Amino acid sequence: LKPKRITCPQEMESRPKYYGREFHGLISRERADEMLAGTEGAYLIRESQRQPGTYTLALRFGGQTLNYRLFYDGKHFVGEKRFESVHDLVTDGLITLYIETKAAEYIAKMTTNPIYQHLGYTSLLRDKITHRLNRTRCEPKKVTFQQDEKISPSPLSRRTTIKDGPEKHCNYEKIHNFKVHTFRGPHWCEYCANFMWGLIAQGVRCSDCGLNVHKQCSKLVPSDCQPDLRRIKKVFSCDLTTLVKAHNTPRPMVLDMCIKEIEHRGLKSEGLYRVSGFTEHIEDVRLAFDRDGEKADISANIYSDINIIAGALKLYLRDLPIPVIAYDVYSKFIQSAKITDPDTRLEAVHDGLLQLPPAHYETLRYLMTHLKRVTMYEKDNYMNSENLGIVFGPTLMRPPDLNTLTTLNDMRYQKLIVQLLIEHEDILF
Repeated sequence: LKPKRITCPQEMESRPKYYGREFHGLISRERADEMLAGTEGAYLIRESQRQPGTYTLALRFGGQTLNYRLFYDGKHFVGEKRFESVHDLVTDGLITLYIETKAAEYIAKMTTNPIYQHLGYTSLLRDKITHRLNRTRCEPKKVTFQQDEKISPSPLSRRTTIKDGPEKHCNYEKIHNFKVHTFRGPHWCEYCANFMWGLIAQGVRCSDCGLNVHKQCSKLVPSDCQPDLRRIKKVFSCDLTTLVKAHNTPRPMVLDMCIKEIEHRGLKSEGLYRVSGFTEHIEDVRLAFDRDGEKADISANIYSDINIIAGALKLYLRDLPIPVIAYDVYSKFIQSAKITDPDTRLEAVHDGLLQLPPAHYETLRYLMTHLKRVTMYEKDNYMNSENLGIVFGPTLMRPPDLNTLTTLNDMRYQKLIVQLLIEHEDILF
């Protein structure tokens, strides 16, 4: 079944420059139906009589004329897919119509018995994970709360007991980052093993791991994306979970390396995290991480001013596309900060922490442990938990709607949340 253009015998002055001789001007549906009758795959473009200035693609398929509202924004489209020419749009449409008509029952069933768990990406992923687990068993730290017998039971009387041991890598869950993709040549879905049809945009590809599936299958794929380092273009501004999974680390390398450097030579630095380093030097650190990753050199030999390293860490956290305290739990933390009873407030904050994505939780835990150590040197650096709360509140928490008024109103609560996390890090995490 091939597209057949029905050309207009006369030149139409009203024809838009992006249409060809298939444009027939202001004609009715009935007239278009007569012109296309008897020729499967025939098509023309007409100006709508009901809405002048808008255009309709009339296409003959299955013994009837189908009418689609036609748009142009540099490319032609009637739905999500965009095409360089009307001919390509019609060709793709005929393919889709034919398959959906002739194989409707098969299409409906093709996701019911997927091969995803047995072939392709998943088996490869399973092999990778098995190899990693053989090197270092991946288990989250077990945390238990114990009540001190000498103190009356309350949320504040809980004590956290963490088993000390070697650093463990965590196999965090991550959803796939699917984007519409045009495949060159025949391609098969890696979820259902069926052919992906169409001229362009036949399916979607995960931009982090490269998994290729039908758009309808993408809704059924589990959250098991294992990002490929070759696809991760940078370190800064990269989704937190994506970065740690790609590098197989529990936390972002920027956090670990900057904190290690700061604790080695900067805990007594006056105004640590409050005093700004030179912006161009901080930008150099960012570029070093994006270019060299964990091999970036941020030692005193290169950056003698510790405020440059502290500034780079703040920049990394500020540039995260999803903040450490994620958007979907932001309001819960703000509401927690408004609670006046200290014990109830801490309980609410703890509940919010448990709703964070695992990689975000671990990043926040590690950062708060570090900031607690910073406050132990307050006599030298003049940075207490309240000062650090002012600095890190807006960095770790951002309202989802980015409303300026909301941001200003929430600043005191953002500060208070970070202050509480620092002061009670041994209880909350």
